[in-house]
Amino acid sequence: MIERCLWTETAPLPTIPRAPLPASSDVVIIGGGYTGLSAARTLARRGLEVTVLEQHIVGWGASGRNGGFILPGYKPEMEELERRLGPERAAGMFRLTLDAIEHVAALIRDERIDCNFVRCGAVTLAAKPGHVAALEASARFLHERLGYQTELLGRTEIGREIDSRRYHGALVDPGACAVHPARYVRGMAASAARNGARIQENVPVLRVRRAKGGFEIITRDAAIRAREVLAATNGYTPRALSSLRRRVVPIGSYQIATAPLSPELAQRLVPRGRVFSDTKHLLYYFRLSPDCRMVFGGRASFTPTGIARIAAILRAGMQEVFPQLSTVDIEFAWSGKVAYPLDHLPHVGRLDGVHYSMGYCGHGVALATYLGHRMAEVIAGDGQIPDLGSERFRAMPFFNGFPWFLPLVGGYYRARDWVS
Repeated sequence: MIERCLWTETAPLPTIPRAPLPASSDVVIIGGGYTGLSAARTLARRGLEVTVLEQHIVGWGASGRNGGFILPGYKPEMEELERRLGPERAAGMFRLTLDAIEHVAALIRDERIDCNFVRCGAVTLAAKPGHVAALEASARFLHERLGYQTELLGRTEIGREIDSRRYHGALVDPGACAVHPARYVRGMAASAARNGARIQENVPVLRVRRAKGGFEIITRDAAIRAREVLAATNGYTPRALSSLRRRVVPIGSYQIATAPLSPELAQRLVPRGRVFSDTKHLLYYFRLSPDCRMVFGGRASFTPTGIARIAAILRAGMQEVFPQLSTVDIEFAWSGKVAYPLDHLPHVGRLDGVHYSMGYCGHGVALATYLGHRMAEVIAGDGQIPDLGSERFRAMPFFNGFPWFLPLVGGYYRARDWVS
């Protein structure tokens, strides 16, 4: 099977004016995904000269390949964040994620981005009977501590959301949304360019060094001087940003997409068109695409593995959830990288003079867009660095960008899923 991404193959390429790399720019942004393009749009609208350097094409990494889920919250559950940070800071962080979703909705509306944005809601599915209690506790915490309403479903009730006997209960979050991720990121690139940002594709950054009045960014063909630099590279952070590269672990996430399903079958499988994930540590996540395919993803491997093997693993998982799809062809299979800091929280700030925003742990559609915008406000001098709960963005011992330890981590979480 040839690796093909459903999202990038069904999104038109943006119209980006081509121009030589400028000799200087007020701000250089490294990375042309959600973070970088959102920041570029905000900076350009404030009248700054901003240049985005993308080593491939815009949205080439996770921004064009993710599942398109737009979710409140973070990788850690909010109960855990309250234990870590206290009720006030945890509540503020949760509100930030709701603000992020509304920021995405407003951006799509204001820029008229055709990206199949829908407020569909999300369903978290209990993979084992013992996981139902955790969903009950989560629903109670969200309501009582954060004033956020969800709906808990027992095993006999989940049929209204999904035609599967695999799960034992569910939590419905009505605030979640979905989007065609590649259409969204390419629409954002067109928006940033319309507002005056320069976007330079196929320009890998080789080195970033201090210079009088700011920085010099060395690329393959030329150098560019900038007063400020924003690193927006997440799971694709290059060696040129070695200090940041040691602070985020790139973890592979994989997806497959079926041939288009009949409208009747699609409606039967997912009656309300929501997005889904389960409660395993090595979870499955899935949804219907706008053209009625089942898109099914997960952490299929923690070692280098061919795409045919990945597709077979995910197909088996999909058939476990939906035996009805056992004879449906798989037409797309692809991979991408999410980025995990040690504390599983996103980080924003400044390191060695370079601004950064990264580490979204699979929650990046809304958070990357919003935090890119917020960091642009900081760079422009009219914003504050958001409080994301961590005082330090810690480097990982014995890690230089290659995640040699992931097979051990994967084995540990498989064991936890087995015994939970």
